[in-house]
Amino acid sequence: MTTHSHPAPAPGIGADARASAPPNPADPLDARPLLDSPDATAMARAIDWMVGHYADQPSLEDAAAAAGLSPFHFQRLFKRWVGISPKRFCQYLTLGHAKRLLIEDASLLDAALDAGLSGPSRLHDLFVACEAMTPGEYKARGRDLEVRWGFHQGPVGKALMATTPRGLCWLGFVVGGDEDAAVQVFEEEWAEARLVHDPSATAEAAARAFGEAQASPDQPLKLLLRGTNFQVKVWEALLRIPPGRLTTYGTLAGAIGSPKASRAVGSAVGANNISLIIPCHRVILGSGVIHNYRWAPERKRALIAWESARAAGEDDAAA
Repeated sequence: MTTHSHPAPAPGIGADARASAPPNPADPLDARPLLDSPDATAMARAIDWMVGHYADQPSLEDAAAAAGLSPFHFQRLFKRWVGISPKRFCQYLTLGHAKRLLIEDASLLDAALDAGLSGPSRLHDLFVACEAMTPGEYKARGRDLEVRWGFHQGPVGKALMATTPRGLCWLGFVVGGDEDAAVQVFEEEWAEARLVHDPSATAEAAARAFGEAQASPDQPLKLLLRGTNFQVKVWEALLRIPPGRLTTYGTLAGAIGSPKASRAVGSAVGANNISLIIPCHRVILGSGVIHNYRWAPERKRALIAWESARAAGEDDAAA
C-alpha cells in the first residue's frame, strides 16, 4: 500500500472578501454543520448558477436569489464555505484563470508531484492511503465484496459515495439532478458486489472530501482503486498534483514516463471512479478550455474554481 499526502476583479457580485467578517464559532450561523444541510444545497445551487452566468458579471442579489437566500445571509454563508466573496469566486471561473494555473512543463510537474509526496496540502489536509485491486479482483467487479453507499450534499453538488471494508471505492457526482442515473452507473461498475444503502457508512469520507473534517497521517482516508495497472498509475499521479494547480494530458503523460500516451492518459483520467479526492478535474486542455468531465464540464469548472477560491481564502486569512 502506498500512502500519499496532498492538500485537492470584475464588476458585479458583492463586496470583496476582505470586507466580510471572518467566521465566528459562537455565531449559530457560522457554527452549524454544512454537509448534507439545506445550506449545502443552497450553496450548490448558487455555484451551479454562477458557473452558468459568470460571463454576465452577475450581481450579489441575483446569485443570492439563485440560492434562495437573502443577499446578507448568502454573502456570509458563501464566504464561510468557499473562503472568499462571490465576486472573487466569479473570477476563478474564467478561461484566463484556468490558463494561469496550468503546469505545462513536464519537469515542473515532476517537481510538483514530488512535493505532493512530501507534505500535507494547505487546502484539505486530506491524507489518503491507496490500495489497488488485483487483476483478478478487477475482473470480478466486486464479487464477494460488500459495498455500502449513500448520497451526500456538498457545496459543489450532490455525490454518490461508496465504501468497502478496504476503503472508499466510489465518489460520483449526480448529473442534472438525476439520482437514479447516478445509482445505475454505480451499480454497473460494481455489478457483482453486495450493495447496501447506508449513508452513515460514507458520512465521514464525505466530510473529509468536502473539507468539513480534517485527516492526519496516522488516520488516512483509505481508497480502494479498481482499475488496470496503467489507470492506477495515472490516478496516483493525479493525487500528487497540488490543489489550486492544473496540468494537461500531455504533460501528465510525460511526468509518468509515457510521453506518447496522452490519449491513454486521457482515458484513464476519465475512468476515475473517485472524483474530487482523486482530482481528475485538475487536468485540462493546454488552451485552458475545460471539457470532457465524466460528471459534466460545468462541475469540473466549479471544482477548479472552488479549490482556487479556498486556497485564496487561506492566503487572505494568513495575510
